[in-house]
Amino acid sequence: MEKQIMLHTLVQPDQEARVLIVSLRNLKSHVSRASVYELEDTIGKCDFVDVIEPECHSDFFKASNQLSNDAVRAVGGGRFFKSLPGKTYTLKKDYEIIFFFCQSIKDILVLNSVKDWRKRCKTAICWMDEIWERDIDAWQNNLSLLNQFDHVFMNFELSLKKLRSLINVPCWPIPYGVDALKFSPMSHPQVLNRSVDLMSVGRRSVITHDALLNLAKKRDLFYVYDTIKDLYMTNHSHHRNSYMNFLKRSQFTFVNRAKFDLSGTSNSQEEVGPRFFEGAASGVIMLGEKPNCDAFRQNFAWDDAVIEVPFNCPDIGDVLNHLEAQPERLAAARNNNIVNALLHHDWAYRWEYILNTCNLQVQPLLLERKDRLAALSATVDSWISLPQAC
Repeated sequence: MEKQIMLHTLVQPDQEARVLIVSLRNLKSHVSRASVYELEDTIGKCDFVDVIEPECHSDFFKASNQLSNDAVRAVGGGRFFKSLPGKTYTLKKDYEIIFFFCQSIKDILVLNSVKDWRKRCKTAICWMDEIWERDIDAWQNNLSLLNQFDHVFMNFELSLKKLRSLINVPCWPIPYGVDALKFSPMSHPQVLNRSVDLMSVGRRSVITHDALLNLAKKRDLFYVYDTIKDLYMTNHSHHRNSYMNFLKRSQFTFVNRAKFDLSGTSNSQEEVGPRFFEGAASGVIMLGEKPNCDAFRQNFAWDDAVIEVPFNCPDIGDVLNHLEAQPERLAAARNNNIVNALLHHDWAYRWEYILNTCNLQVQPLLLERKDRLAALSATVDSWISLPQAC
């Protein structure tokens, strides 16, 4: 079935969209996707954008996407398999740029349902997100589809090196980001009360979690944590706002290198996940183990960006007491986190980096957003600037 795609346009009536974003927001609703859709929305505030939002019943798409990717993985021929069988979307115009955020390599087959997307888009850009170095060999057939793009950006540092040897297009490193304007507590007209003592989302240590539960029984500790599995969103913006508001009102939060599992183990590849950027922007004090990689050292190069706490920490109560007795240290850490997020880690800087790398023009909308970020950062009393960032 071929049909004209219904576009979600982010431009004014007298403007012409130059960027096409193919978004999976109506196909993938796991909470891990919320930051991706936030990036897409921020690009829409920094450029002239149309957004394709393919739709399909979630169970059907899950099955068809898995079957299609398994077939490509086994026999190749990725351009002939559709994860949205029976659906073809036809573009009504040409675009200067197409941008596709590929959180999993299995996302890429969605593009096969957009007719002539490569012919109708002058410059094709893909942000390839989560693929571990150890998995690349097993997905070579699927990864070869990245050769359709002019540029590939990737935030997994070690995976990038291996991917460069497999595909024939330029691959560039890029860190995660955050909507620093929304996440910043400085954007509120009044000082926020950090009434949540500690917030924990995602993978966690059972040992540390049990210690905090016991601590909450003994003292007035407001501890916020996940209580259900397989988290899916009904609305990504609503979820993001809820998460953001909790984080901005929290004293402490846990962060760890990507893909710690529930027992505290991970693979040997250490990467920087999005929670570091979100935590910094919100001004929460981040506790955890710093990823041992250049990406962390380059993007969080100031004291107490993350305060080292073991993943398994049965004496977490003593750690919190020790830190709470150092209010000046905590205030400095908050200020440094907030300001450096505003000056270096907003999604606008990532879009600017992508455009500059691809020799594409930066729009005045982006420069206006940077001015707002700089103005907001100037309202913070004292801070130490990040010496090097993307």
